[in-house]
Order: sequence, then C-alpha cells, then structure tokens
Amino acid sequence: MKKFLSFLFFAILSFTVFAQNNPDSLAKKREFANKEYINLYKENSDLAYTAPAGEIGAPSKYVINGRLTTTYMLLGTYKSPIAFSIIPDFTVRVRNEFSAGVRTPSYRLGFAAYARLNTNPENYKYGELAFTHHSNGQDQNAINDDGSINTLTGNFNANYLTASYRFGHLTPTHPDESYYSFNHRVGLQWFKFFRYEPALDMGFGFTRVLYNFSWRKYDEIEKNARNKPKVKTEKETWRLNTELSYAVNKIPSKNFVNIGKRLNAEINFNYSFPFMNNVFLMAAVGYYGEDNYNIYFQDHYGYMRFGFSSGFLRNRSRHYDN
Repeated sequence: MKKFLSFLFFAILSFTVFAQNNPDSLAKKREFANKEYINLYKENSDLAYTAPAGEIGAPSKYVINGRLTTTYMLLGTYKSPIAFSIIPDFTVRVRNEFSAGVRTPSYRLGFAAYARLNTNPENYKYGELAFTHHSNGQDQNAINDDGSINTLTGNFNANYLTASYRFGHLTPTHPDESYYSFNHRVGLQWFKFFRYEPALDMGFGFTRVLYNFSWRKYDEIEKNARNKPKVKTEKETWRLNTELSYAVNKIPSKNFVNIGKRLNAEINFNYSFPFMNNVFLMAAVGYYGEDNYNIYFQDHYGYMRFGFSSGFLRNRSRHYDN
C-alpha cells in the first residue's frame, strides 16, 4: 500500500510539473481541435440534391425535385470550442402537370450551436442544438370544407428544436492511401414548444427520436498528375447514409407501435467519379410514414430517388511526408 501511494504521488507530481513546463502544449492541442471540428460540423451537414422525377412512388408525379442547403459558419475559430451557424434549407417539388407547378415549397431556416466534447478529431464527439423554422409560403386555410388537408394552397408553419449527440471515427490510412470514416448521430426533435399550424393536431409527429449513420470512403486521386511531385490529392469517393426517425408523441387513432405512420427511413448511396469534384451520383430508397414536405404530412409511401448530390466533402492536399 505504501509503495502504491508513493507511486501515485510521484505520478501526480510528474503530471503537474509537465503541465507547468508545457503550458503551450495543451493550448495548441485545443486550438488544433477547434479548427478541425469546424470541418467536421460542415461535413456532417445534410447533402443538397437534384433528382429528376423526384420521389418515384409518391402519390403525386414530379418532373424534378431539388433540395438546396448549406451551412454558414458565423462563429468558427481556433480560439473557441463553441461554434455557431445559420442553415438555410429549401426543398421544391416540380409537379408533372401542364404548368409544372411547385404549389407548396418547403422553406427552412435554422440556427445551430455546436460544442466540442473532446480534442481528438479522429475519434470526435460533439453536441449540437438547432432551432428551425419551417413554412411553405401559403396563407389559405390548411383544412378544406370537407375536412381534408388543403395541400394545394394550405398554410403550413412549424418551429422546432433538435438536440443531437454526434460521434465518429476515422480509420488509419491504408497502404493504397484510402481510409474510411464512421459517423453517428443520436437526437431528439420537439415541435410543441413553439407556435404551429393548428391543423397539425390532426396527426403530426411533434416529437421524434432520430438516428443517422454515415459510412464514407476517402481516396487519393490524380496520382499521375505531373504538377504534384510532392503532394497527395484526396477526396471523398463515396458516402452511404442511413436516416431513421420515429414519432413518439400521441397521434389520434394511432398507437405507439403504428410503424406505418410513425416511421421515416431512408438509405442513400452517393458515389463520386475521380473526375468529379464535390458532386456525387445519388441513389436513394426510403419510406415516409409522414411525408416531411410541409403540409403533405398525411401522405405515407415508399419511394426511390435518383440524381446528383453535393455538400461539404473532404477534399484536401497533403505533402508526401505527411
């Protein structure tokens, strides 16, 4: 016991001396982590996409669907473990009809705060809290005279909070210069804290449990380029995303295990050829227990989607000595 206490005292004393003699070491590590995490926040944001024919299998037929979203990092500095962003997110579905109308677009504007939870970007952990306003730009009654939902010109507005815990792991670089990342998100979404369209009381998922998983591969490209004798050029080659959400609030005439109404799920695969920069070819298959396209919340169906996607993809150059 005496030997153990002596060893413990010596270990604590050594650590204290090391910390006092190396005050810049920990500070540099934190600054490096703060800077690297900014890239992680952006890489983990949702992809934008353009999909000819839209959601194939939807009750309505579409010419083309598109989602345009990005992340504006208002606060992202090496000095702080806290970051802040604005996230505009617009989705439109162009209908397959004479006028090729959009009818009710989905407009989302969000604000997100991030908190780094460790200093290792290779095995990252961070918390995220976002507030989002969602509306469709319409101002007519959301309920028709016959009691059905007015998906033509009906008003939709909702506001919600999303709390998420994100964590992931990057594998070591393989001999062929490729490596992978595994990325997880566990979250909870609340709507009823804020004002919303009263018609949503007819059966809307006001509280949802979320889980996302993303598997990504990175490769060295342009290996034969003549102008890079000392540089490796990398890019994200493909990304497999799985997204799940489940409504846990009380829904009229639907019990807790009514998966057909409560579950939203999608798996999409995104592949980028070597000659592409920040663009993927995209293929997705999914199920809407509750179509998240604003006032269409009563629709439920399986679907497929094909097209192009893009986002903040890892694309960097490294010296061959690194």
